[in-house]
Amino acid sequence: MHLIITDARLARSRAIHLSGTRLFLAGLAVSLCLMLVAATLYHWVFLKGAREGWPIVGSLVRLVVKDEFAERDRFMRANLDAMARRVGEMQARMVQLESLGDRVLGLAGMAPADIQKAEGRGGVLVSAHNLSMEELQSTLDELERLTNQRVDLMTVLESRLFDQHIRKKMVPTHAPVTGRSAGSGFGWRVDPISGQSALHTGLDFQADTGTPILAAAGGVVVTQEYHPAYGNMIEVDHGNQLVTRYAHASRTLVKQGDIVRRGQKIAEIGTTGRSTGPHLHFEVLVQGVFQDPQKFLSAGGSSTSAQVAAAQPAALGVRAVVPASGR
Repeated sequence: MHLIITDARLARSRAIHLSGTRLFLAGLAVSLCLMLVAATLYHWVFLKGAREGWPIVGSLVRLVVKDEFAERDRFMRANLDAMARRVGEMQARMVQLESLGDRVLGLAGMAPADIQKAEGRGGVLVSAHNLSMEELQSTLDELERLTNQRVDLMTVLESRLFDQHIRKKMVPTHAPVTGRSAGSGFGWRVDPISGQSALHTGLDFQADTGTPILAAAGGVVVTQEYHPAYGNMIEVDHGNQLVTRYAHASRTLVKQGDIVRRGQKIAEIGTTGRSTGPHLHFEVLVQGVFQDPQKFLSAGGSSTSAQVAAAQPAALGVRAVVPASGR
């Protein structure tokens, strides 16, 4: 394409040659400029018409906005329905968790009636409607409140169960000598040395010298000394004014202030002190009163409170002392 431009004032002319490529690029540039101008005018007219309330423009704007709101509402409704289903599933899980909590309450020794429960709800389903955002938020807030209550309850139950576990470990139910039964029992007997009637305040476990002596329960060593009657002696405090005593050891492996665990080796059997042969003399004292150790060893899984409470009124009413004569 050839374009000839003539200037009448200067009496000159100029020829411009446009190839196919140049002509295409020029047309594209013009088209883009027209589109930009059209979009600017469209935007300006619609904004001005919407602000000033032009009849036709206002109607068009309302239609466009209505379609946008309808599409957004459909999107939100689909998400709300999905969230509502998830909330329903979570509420069902909360009911299961509450039932589990009731069963665990019994294991922890707590009455289910002491725990505040959610109000019972139900009835015939007459009609249903889609949840609004406010209703869904209210349901989530209630679910969060119930969840916090369950967490608090489970924390209390964990504490109670842990306390029971610790208390059980603090009761002297573990045999102090493995594989050995008590020979001389608790009670009145003829003293093997003096030949007179005397109170035997514990149990005697016959074994060879060097046989391990084990802690009957966890606790703190309050005494580790040599006594003329008991020989090498260890006393372990288990709390609740419950103390165990291990006498006649050939060697002690713990000292005062040590913390021992249930079943830990604390000494070795010997025949020190007032003794006729190698054995362990094992005593249990509650509030300073001698108790029959066999009751504790036979109790097995009994709770601390029940076992110690049963031992409160001492059968023989003899206060614990460290006598001048051993056993």
